[in-house]
Amino acid sequence: MAEDLIIATGSKAEQYQSLIPQVKALMENEPDLVANLANIAAALKAQFGWFWAGFYIVRENELVVGPFQGPVACTRIRRGRGVCGASWEKAQTIIVPDVEKFPGHIACSSLSRSEIVVPVIRNNKVVGVLDADSEAYNQFDTTDQQYLEKIVELIHW
Repeated sequence: MAEDLIIATGSKAEQYQSLIPQVKALMENEPDLVANLANIAAALKAQFGWFWAGFYIVRENELVVGPFQGPVACTRIRRGRGVCGASWEKAQTIIVPDVEKFPGHIACSSLSRSEIVVPVIRNNKVVGVLDADSEAYNQFDTTDQQYLEKIVELIHW
């Protein structure tokens, strides 16, 4: 495929349905995890225009920032801390319509208003999380959850 991303229009589901085969094609024949995470983050940011999209990788007892698109980010997050740490700890997707109302939210940027974090689980263990932030309240919903969970399943971690 190449590295040309076709930006889709239509409903959120239609946009994801167009994006997923492109993400698969970007990862096809590319074994490098960092390259794949970088391209996924770039594709998500380009398609949806979110404020921030990227990955945190579990390294020993904390999440360490990985490939992302957006402004600089928190570098390390402890298990259970913030939305990312809570998703890691619970091994489940967390959707936050208003980050100011999430107990213990870590404000890497005061511009972030809503967030979704999807754990990447391999062999029953969380190995990382996909994090997306928006400047709009209530940006993320179960449609995002459904498709982002499909995207993280595609990653050869």
